[in-house]
Amino acid sequence: MERAIASAVLAELADRGYSGITYDGVAARAGTSKPVLYRRWATRAEMVLAAVMTTGTEVVTTPDHGDLAEDLKALLHAMRENFGTGRATMLGLLAELDENSAASIGELISQWGAHLVEPAIHSARARGELGTADIPTAVLALPFDLGRHELAIRGDLPQERIDVIVDVLVVPLLALHSHAGAKHDTGPIPLVD
Repeated sequence: MERAIASAVLAELADRGYSGITYDGVAARAGTSKPVLYRRWATRAEMVLAAVMTTGTEVVTTPDHGDLAEDLKALLHAMRENFGTGRATMLGLLAELDENSAASIGELISQWGAHLVEPAIHSARARGELGTADIPTAVLALPFDLGRHELAIRGDLPQERIDVIVDVLVVPLLALHSHAGAKHDTGPIPLVD
């Protein structure tokens, strides 16, 4: 049922755009009812985001190029290539979020980004590129957070920005938090929220 609903949401997005998505339209396309949708997602934004993240996770696979920076760049390339109608959808989502929805959706997006990066982190640890200390979820999700920002605000994620995100911002921060090169890991460095 979840897959049918996600497919229905994506089809509605393609046909009607974010502003045209309704619970009625998704329910009809998925062969279910509005109450089924409302039990799963309290808002249209949550329903759309769940569908986009479900299909995005299936499309984006973590590469293993033997180098953390190259793996992260490949993930951002995949994000850019699979963004599709994502900018209009993202801007629509942001426009209708209330404070409660924004917090839950922000957490969901952060967990999703971290989940996609974790295999690259695991491989980098095995190669000795990173230390063994825990890395905060916010740091793991950073490549996708920054990539999403570029795509939403600028409408593009060119190679130069991918290089800056990965080489200048993300890899040094991952190394810092994992204590790469330290003789003894003492745990993660706390983030200020």
